[in-house]
Amino acid sequence: MTRTISRQSESLRRRTGLWVVAICFVGLVFDGYDLVVYGTVVSTLLRDPEWALTPAQAGAIGSYALFGMMVGALAAGVIGDYIGRRRLLLASIAWFSVGMGLTAMAPSVTLFSAGRFFTGIGIGALVAGAGATVAEFAPPGKRNLYNAIVFAGYPAGGVLASVVALVVLEPFGFRLLFWIGALPLVTLLPLALVKLPESPAWLVSRGRLEEARAVSERTGVPLPDGESAPVAATKRSRGGFAGLFSGKYAFATILIGFMSAGGLMLTYALNTWLPELMGRAGFSVKGSLSFLLVLNGGAIIGSLFASRFADRFGAKHVIVATFTLAAISIALLTLTLPLPALLVFVAIGGLGTIGTQVLIYGFVSNYYETSSRTAGVAWAAGFGRLGGIAGPLVGGLLLAAALDIKWIFITFAGVALLGAVITALVPAAHHSRRAIPIEPTAVSDAAPA
Repeated sequence: MTRTISRQSESLRRRTGLWVVAICFVGLVFDGYDLVVYGTVVSTLLRDPEWALTPAQAGAIGSYALFGMMVGALAAGVIGDYIGRRRLLLASIAWFSVGMGLTAMAPSVTLFSAGRFFTGIGIGALVAGAGATVAEFAPPGKRNLYNAIVFAGYPAGGVLASVVALVVLEPFGFRLLFWIGALPLVTLLPLALVKLPESPAWLVSRGRLEEARAVSERTGVPLPDGESAPVAATKRSRGGFAGLFSGKYAFATILIGFMSAGGLMLTYALNTWLPELMGRAGFSVKGSLSFLLVLNGGAIIGSLFASRFADRFGAKHVIVATFTLAAISIALLTLTLPLPALLVFVAIGGLGTIGTQVLIYGFVSNYYETSSRTAGVAWAAGFGRLGGIAGPLVGGLLLAAALDIKWIFITFAGVALLGAVITALVPAAHHSRRAIPIEPTAVSDAAPA
């Protein structure tokens, strides 16, 4: 009988985990879509006499969503560990969907810019919430894999934006592209309302033990032990950002911020400037854009592959390795090589930059205790966003300085090498990962609510 209940519980847990991963993945796909879609319409806006944008204005508008992401991620860190994973994710999906709708309707450059900033807030909050949520629903030994699947949604969304723009932009105009970005409000959000449960680990960390047991029975997800709250719930760990900068985490938190900043700097620098750099190296427009597709494709495939090693050998060691691979592969782009070799090194560079950032989110979401987990991912996404903002700016300054292309690549390789060193200095986390198995008296076959 106990064995039958255990099998039922494990089946429920797998089903719950798959729903959580699917919902977070689709959310990150639209996040990637919403961020990249602006790049697909910039040329149209620059040539639209009604908008009359200058390149400087277009660049500033592009940065507004990134600033919004920083605000949203840090705000999620402040409130996410207090309102819960479910509420944060639902609010984030609704927020960025409404933002895309407002952007689609914007009658002026000012309101369009405000819409981009507003959308970015929801995107940043979703990134922080998704990382913490997946860490608490993934089974032991698969946390980094589940995280890599979810955060692969970002580059997948970028590819989706490019493909949709090719089909939609010319015949229907740029506004329809932003309306498509608002679809989660009527598709993903209703599904999440039904299928996304609250995290039992978070409920335990808040001392809500009866609710935690009820959710655990319904979903098959076991209760944690030794992280944030004992059974009596007499004393809770410091939560939110206060927990990040407590004695045992303070040094690591600072290093993690710079580690993420390095990963995001490389991610946005290469996504912005790689086609231009390869174009200056003599490739055609289509040829230079193909490098961008290979970069993101390498990130998707490479991060899924590397995540299996992260689960086996530890994410920190794998991140050091992928940062190092990025440094080597980017440096090799300075050589005169045949096209197939260049594409291979660009794909490895995608793993070492965009893919590394995926692994960083997985590492961070499993590094902190439950009471500070959302704040930890929010810190990595929020502080790290400073690197994301700096990446395109640094690339532009280097190009404006008329540096030889090889020195620009060597600069980016140096950033990757510095990221590897910073990661190696992060101390090991010290907190329990045990779980209390739940043997429910009655197991429902219904899907998790």
